[in-house]
Amino acid sequence: MKKTKMYLGLSALVVAGIVLIAADHIDAPSTTGQTADVTDFFAFEPTEGSDNTVFVVDLQTNVLPDLAYGEFDENVLTEINIDTNNDLVEDLVIQAIPRDGRMYFFGPVAPAQTGLNSTVMTDLPLGDVTISGATAVIETTADGVKLFAGPRQDPFFFDFFQFNAVIGGMAPGGFKPAGEAEDTFDGANTLSIVVELPNSMLGSTSGTNALGLEVYKTWVTTNVKQ
Repeated sequence: MKKTKMYLGLSALVVAGIVLIAADHIDAPSTTGQTADVTDFFAFEPTEGSDNTVFVVDLQTNVLPDLAYGEFDENVLTEINIDTNNDLVEDLVIQAIPRDGRMYFFGPVAPAQTGLNSTVMTDLPLGDVTISGATAVIETTADGVKLFAGPRQDPFFFDFFQFNAVIGGMAPGGFKPAGEAEDTFDGANTLSIVVELPNSMLGSTSGTNALGLEVYKTWVTTNVKQ
């Protein structure tokens, strides 16, 4: 693959800390219904005492099994941005881009440029994995990196109809208690990109939290080829 300049779309999430969670369903009209639409972003250590970090990017909400699980757009570059010195500018990026049924990963590496434009960093491949269907395929590289790309059940729990009733003044009792609320997104999928890698590949950071643990600021962007 050649180095390709990509331009930032309208999907972006920003999160911070050791355990990172963000939710965002249905972005701007130009990204909705395609894999430029970021729905969720998670970053966490998988087990206590683990020396790995897992990044999970969910794209394109409401992907149903009867639609063949959706497809990753080959013109969309997904980029996990990592700030190591607390200036809210990416110091490292992990990139993922699909080609011919596989997802190719690059980084973590200092970006060729920061901000709105990105270049696929083909000089530092991280690995690649078959884009899964109903059966998940996970690739483990010689460096201990685990990679996945494919449909996963939407983790977002939301009683959309009760929400509309509440904001419309039709539910004076408010939201339903746990156990009674309905999951509107039950049965829907997102298209997920998952990277698990040793923390040593992320280098050091100048930020720490109240427990003295290293803290990275990280966010994900989708970039569209122009």
